[in-house]
Amino acid sequence: MKVAIPISGCDPTIISGFQDDFLKEIQSRYRINVSMRDNYIYLKGAEKSVKAAQKMLNDRLKNAAGGQDQIPDTGGGKQGIGHGNTISTPKRLIKAKSSGQSVYMEAIDDHDIVVSIGPAGTGKTYLAVAKAVSFLIDKKVERLVLTRPAVEAGESLGFLPGAIEEKVDPYLRPLYDALNDFLPYDRIRRYLDMKTIEVAPLAYMRGRTLNDSFIILDEAQNTTGMQMKMFLTRMGWRSKVVVTGDITQVDLPPNVFSGLIEIQHLLKKIDGIEFIYLSEKDVVRHHLVQKIIKAYDTKNTT
Repeated sequence: MKVAIPISGCDPTIISGFQDDFLKEIQSRYRINVSMRDNYIYLKGAEKSVKAAQKMLNDRLKNAAGGQDQIPDTGGGKQGIGHGNTISTPKRLIKAKSSGQSVYMEAIDDHDIVVSIGPAGTGKTYLAVAKAVSFLIDKKVERLVLTRPAVEAGESLGFLPGAIEEKVDPYLRPLYDALNDFLPYDRIRRYLDMKTIEVAPLAYMRGRTLNDSFIILDEAQNTTGMQMKMFLTRMGWRSKVVVTGDITQVDLPPNVFSGLIEIQHLLKKIDGIEFIYLSEKDVVRHHLVQKIIKAYDTKNTT
């Protein structure tokens, strides 16, 4: 027996679950084939099993349509974090995995400028890009602008081989990697061609005003004070800005003060700007990463 169940009008990522967990659960429980394409979910197998799976799926659709979607826990996350702390994108559903991430995600919704400071692996950039994609898909903004300072670890672009695109690509690659997690490749290419998504070095932001945009500055600890001022003043009407960085990993020359460190003192009391501090407790990479960060923190305080 084979049935096709329409899912138009519902977010397919909510129906399928994180990384298709819900569809995999149906397939495993009833031992049937389950697939999703063109706004339909297809069930194929023994008649009794298909009908039982169809009822389970219809219940899911009914709850989702009523705003009561139940998102399965994918492990690793803390209990009590509700759907308000999830991000829906075309390729996957992202759920806060720590209380710090939960606060960070809510801050992006509630403030025009959010500055996220914390060690590697805490989801600073990943969650910001996920939020940006969800804002674009929901038509809350018209474009995404993702940027990084293109001079790191003491290297100057002028001394690197190749054309300018080849020189800056290694610095911007992590931003493309994040986009690939949330959007199909062909859609990313189309958005890039249409300038709906722009990934560019920080220097390319000078002289611009960015309206109706979701703007992310990544690796902000490697901006100078003047670069940070230049970036923040690019913000236009109906735009949202997220600044991310790790103040323990500054690659600027010793005599140059980090713009990210500076704005903690300059902008801390401005209403509408929210500072979020993540720690090793928010690291969602391999469990050893938490221990490594803690070891270095202990070293720096002794």
